[in-house]
Amino acid sequence: MKNTIEVINGLKKEGLIKDYAIGGAIGVLRWVEPFFTRDLDIFIIPQKEVGNRELFLLSPIYEYLKNKGYDKWVGQWLIIEGVPVEFIPAEGLAREALENAIETEFEGVQTRVMLPEYLITLLLKASRDKDKIKIQMLLEQAEVNMEKLKEILHRYGLIDKFKPFVKK
Repeated sequence: MKNTIEVINGLKKEGLIKDYAIGGAIGVLRWVEPFFTRDLDIFIIPQKEVGNRELFLLSPIYEYLKNKGYDKWVGQWLIIEGVPVEFIPAEGLAREALENAIETEFEGVQTRVMLPEYLITLLLKASRDKDKIKIQMLLEQAEVNMEKLKEILHRYGLIDKFKPFVKK
């Protein structure tokens, strides 16, 4: 994972992305006890946007990585240093989560990870069974700012979906 994050940091250093943050299950792992996950979700703000509809160009990122020897795909994941990575252009809630991510260190490598309040909101938006389990883990194990969480949930119209978690 350390080497994978170094490669992703290289994308930012080379100017191919403006910024990024780790989300998904690996993001959750920053805040809770370990569990198994197979992929790394990297939410990005690409350097290039086309037109007024903000069409994101990911081809410069993939071309750069291909030139570095990372050209093996498994489904939607690009394998970087043995880790399946999905690059997700951040819009709306995901972009706000990325912009509010914290700096952290993983095995001596600087990276950015989304805050628990945003992870919960993104997971709630997806609402798969495995996402609901991660939400419960975050609520039980992370220091969640409930006022901030409720404000984000209200803004994105997800407060009603969160009610079952308050009752637990």
